[in-house]
Amino acid sequence: MKLPREFYLRDGLTVARELIGKKLVTNLPEGLTSGLIVETEAYMGAIDAAAHSYRGKTERTKIFYGAGGFVYVYLIYGRNICTNVVANVEDVPEAVLIRALQPVDGVELMKRRRNKNNLRELCSGPGKLSQALGITKSFYGSDLCGEEIFIETAETFPIAATKRINVDYAGEAANYLWRFVAAGNKFLSAN
Repeated sequence: MKLPREFYLRDGLTVARELIGKKLVTNLPEGLTSGLIVETEAYMGAIDAAAHSYRGKTERTKIFYGAGGFVYVYLIYGRNICTNVVANVEDVPEAVLIRALQPVDGVELMKRRRNKNNLRELCSGPGKLSQALGITKSFYGSDLCGEEIFIETAETFPIAATKRINVDYAGEAANYLWRFVAAGNKFLSAN
């Protein structure tokens, strides 16, 4: 069952934790692909120096300032797309980075998109999972209650909280335990 809008209209920490075990799906002309969300990171706006929305509203971050349940994508290292879920209510700029998936549907298509055969490496990082699911910059602003990209209820995993990855620049915020993982899952990101 597809998650309703209300799921996303809560604080980013709650959404990040509760996304663990849900299934992220893309339904594109070349096929349907999906994976269980096994790793997320919360980014909490004005109180979080690691968040893109920390310094306020820009052309890039305007999507954060709408209601939750929409997609925020951005390019990192000049080549990798990172896929985020906008959380909370209008004017509360929070989001959740999807860091890793356990592949479920469309695995052969994911392997072709990634040019990889190792199942564990298909979606074990934000750029990898975006490529495997066919997520591009054009997904910026996509409605997660639509038909092209959405999240469904799925599994229940034991959850652990850790520090976020690659946010050393964020001072004290680098130590917040705002990364959530399916404890012991073999599909987590390498970092």
